[in-house]
Amino acid sequence: MAKTARTGLAVSAGATLAALVSACGGAPPSAANGMPAGPITVTASDSACQVSATTAPAGNLTFQIANHGTKVTEFYLYGDGDGDRIMGEVENIAPGLTRRLIVEVADGGTYQTACKPEMAGAGIRSPFTVTGGAAKGTDANAQLAEAARGYARYVSSQTGAFADETRKFATAIKAKDVAAAKSQYARTRIYYERIEPVAAKFGDLDPAIDVREADVQPGQKFTGFHRLEKDLWVTGLQPDSAAIADRLVADVTTLGQKASALQLSALDLANGAESLLDEVARGKITGEEEAFSHTDLSDFQANVDGSKGAIQALRPVLAQRNPALVSTLDARFAAVQTLLDAQRTGDTFKLYTDLTQSQIKKFAAAVDALSEPLSKVAEVVAH
Repeated sequence: MAKTARTGLAVSAGATLAALVSACGGAPPSAANGMPAGPITVTASDSACQVSATTAPAGNLTFQIANHGTKVTEFYLYGDGDGDRIMGEVENIAPGLTRRLIVEVADGGTYQTACKPEMAGAGIRSPFTVTGGAAKGTDANAQLAEAARGYARYVSSQTGAFADETRKFATAIKAKDVAAAKSQYARTRIYYERIEPVAAKFGDLDPAIDVREADVQPGQKFTGFHRLEKDLWVTGLQPDSAAIADRLVADVTTLGQKASALQLSALDLANGAESLLDEVARGKITGEEEAFSHTDLSDFQANVDGSKGAIQALRPVLAQRNPALVSTLDARFAAVQTLLDAQRTGDTFKLYTDLTQSQIKKFAAAVDALSEPLSKVAEVVAH
């Protein structure tokens, strides 16, 4: 989900979360011989990404990322032997803020850390060595294992429906049936938005499917949903629109195949639930995700649904370890849903451009309030 920096409400929606993370821990214990004795600190700037340790034993790794630069940044841990497979990520780290990422790495090997100033490009990367091996949480804990299996079933159902709806969308494009394609557009994207953290683990597929025009990098072809969105709502269908639609179907099919083979951890669920709300704060709140169709609220609902799906899978674990957190999550999900329901029109939503600034600010506040307890889920799962 490498997308450009967002400002205004997107930053404010992360402020409470960042403040809480900063407040919850002081400086970590010192590290010796490159091995971390506490959270691995990452000092990000506009031109550097300083990681306090270059080596860590396999298991749950905690990175604490402080943005000392002037640009919004992201932090990634990329997989062993695969510079595009994302093990964990944290996005939308505004200047002056600190965020925390807990990621399970059970296998030893050479990984990569990366900071992405302006949330674009390949990032400032460095090798990171994980030594030894560790039992996966899903192997050691039956509840975590069932949570991962339950969420895998959810992802499978969503990717299957996503492929079906994408084919319908492409068929309408190729038939030059603009009205049908417009009607199908938001309906198709629902399934992608629900599982976007899973899609984002495949660094090549996510931008091919979902890159926004403003985020296209030099030398990168503008493809996927947003290219076709522009064709439908702004420029009219283009000579290569059918080819773009065919490529989209192929990429979505590949995504389903890769997702079905992916072994998710319980921490992936926790981090995914939080990152989906980051998506809302970063794109949907600002209205920049669906810049041509203005169907952002449909995406917003899907992100909330996906976050709830991950939390539902983790619910038995969370209820046992921190029942108060479950109650808070339920209440704040409900508050966001109430605001969304107020903007429904038939079986869809109002256009984002029809909302008042007051309504948008209420959404931002509700997302901010939900982000705070979501930020605690990974730590509960990890312990």
